[in-house]
Amino acid sequence: MVPVGGVEVMLAGTAASGLLLAGLALLLQRRTGVVWAWAFAGLLWSLVVIGLLTLLPAQADPGVVYADERLGVCSFDLGGPAPDGFWILSGGQRLLNVLVFVPSGALLVVVAARWRSGWVTVPLGLTALAAYSVGIEWTQLELARIDRACDVTDVVDNVTGAALGVAVGLVLVVVLRPWRARHPRGGR
Repeated sequence: MVPVGGVEVMLAGTAASGLLLAGLALLLQRRTGVVWAWAFAGLLWSLVVIGLLTLLPAQADPGVVYADERLGVCSFDLGGPAPDGFWILSGGQRLLNVLVFVPSGALLVVVAARWRSGWVTVPLGLTALAAYSVGIEWTQLELARIDRACDVTDVVDNVTGAALGVAVGLVLVVVLRPWRARHPRGGR
């Protein structure tokens, strides 16, 4: 078995997906406008990065967790299993769990603001971000091999970050006005 994980793999996946989604933004911007195209690609990229950070093993060779030794339920201990911090960034793991979802919430608003239905789409999108967080935690519970811990506190922190991101996004839409599409040729 080839071990997959560690910071190097996360960074490589982040870079590769960033390049791919930048290409998508370049393809979309003529049809949808620069702001919306880059916000959409950024939203997708933020979701990929969250997946890489949370679903790849933290170490390149995490070892073996036997089925009878894995946890059968998520931790409901407020504060989580690693209160002393996280191995990528200094500071508490809870702060990282909040911060990693802020861009997704903000970009969600910028993407949804293009349409009049944004007032419905944003709450639905926030619910989808919460479901994404729950899905990540469930995957961490079921796949003990990735050496991650399922913790309900992470869901609370992730949803808090997404909600803060929505607040940031509400400010961004006033500045960026993503509903403005590219002007037709020859127009201003």
